[in-house]
Amino acid sequence: MSDDVRNDGYDDWLDALEGDQAFYLECTAGHGSLPPRRVCPECGSGELSETPLPTAGELDTFTVTHVPTPAFADDAPYVTGIVDFGPVRVTGRVLELDPDEIEPGLTVEATVIETDTTGERLVGFRPR
Repeated sequence: MSDDVRNDGYDDWLDALEGDQAFYLECTAGHGSLPPRRVCPECGSGELSETPLPTAGELDTFTVTHVPTPAFADDAPYVTGIVDFGPVRVTGRVLELDPDEIEPGLTVEATVIETDTTGERLVGFRPR
């Protein structure tokens, strides 16, 4: 990370992902969400448990960014994708593929990367 500021919940989740301990929060009704949460966004249940995130997900959709915000100026062009991991969907950067090789349905695994511009951590997806 570029400084000592931590985003409670998100940075803890990235730590878990880096340690191969990624999880999602599941309520008693089976709805999934990502931290930080105190209640289920679907039903309002306050009973949430940590459930292991599946190791592989399927790319739902993606976009290629050629003109980024200043926070990502040195990263462009890059591909951002939304990946379905069953009970949850995760947004992150699609890695290691030319944008022309990427299509919905691609099987990926989640990892943690750092941006070229700021060095901040974020979610990345590698093809499996």
